Amino acid sequence: MIISLAKIQAPIAKEMKEFEKKFYSSVSTKVILLDTIMEYIIKRKGKQIRPMFIFLSAGTCGRISESTFHGATLIELLHQATLVHDDVVDDANLRRGFFSLNALWKNKIAVLVGDFLFSRGLLLSLQNKEYDQLELFSMAVKEMSEGELLQMEKSRGLNIAEADYLKIIKQKTASLFASCCAVGAKSAGATNEVVEKMKLFGEHIGMAFQIKDDLFDYGETNIGKPLGIDIKEKKMTLPLINALSRTTEKERRKIIKIVKNESGKGSKINEVVRFVKESGGLDYATSKMNEYQNMATTILNEFPNSEYKNSLNQLVLYCINRIK
Repeated sequence: MIISLAKIQAPIAKEMKEFEKKFYSSVSTKVILLDTIMEYIIKRKGKQIRPMFIFLSAGTCGRISESTFHGATLIELLHQATLVHDDVVDDANLRRGFFSLNALWKNKIAVLVGDFLFSRGLLLSLQNKEYDQLELFSMAVKEMSEGELLQMEKSRGLNIAEADYLKIIKQKTASLFASCCAVGAKSAGATNEVVEKMKLFGEHIGMAFQIKDDLFDYGETNIGKPLGIDIKEKKMTLPLINALSRTTEKERRKIIKIVKNESGKGSKINEVVRFVKESGGLDYATSKMNEYQNMATTILNEFPNSEYKNSLNQLVLYCINRIK
């Protein structure tokens, strides 16, 4: 059974409501077009899992402070900026069931909106003198950009090994989760040793989170993300990488040829999905996801029991058991 986010949020419900107000205030502008777009972004906001990790990490490591709110606002600004830019790069028309900004207002405006969100995050950090937070999140954005480019480079030849894949998702996804947990700990006054421990905790969760996301591509239910979209976009994810590593050279060449030249055909996508399932690729990816989750839980178990720690553990379980 998956625990609802509302129950997980219980220890920080008050803080999350206050955070939403602070975030809305941070993107307020007198430019009518920009203000309209900001309202649209707020309307289509997701589950806000990353700010939750910040608040719960702070509570687990000490106490939630004003600095925690600064970190949560910064992460949401930077996260929204990267989503806007990702949609432009991917030429995506939908995001969380809503039309993407580039679909409604075209690429030029979407890029500028992403720039605005980035600049607001930078300015807020400087105004609040949150230099440590700014450094952590700037490093995460750098890692995310490098990871995206590395994936593009490797995808050209469809020759990504598991080690390449793990490096890519560590940079693209896990780096941001790691920063969230580190900032949460730092804002609570934790020692550098504890901050590093929470950073590693967040990295493990980010790895598990991305593997779970990749598993959705082979699901059998509508999760808001088109099934087989990674295959169609020629993205080599862990289930496929592992399946290819344990098959014959003839079958490997056949599947790679389909992904490279015929991934636009529904019947061919289904053929790849069947191959991955029958080859044990899904089982392997699931076991790898659980491995990262166990490493994260081991770290979390070192902290004293509290309602924050309990919710943080439940949030970890939510990330790997979610259905969309």
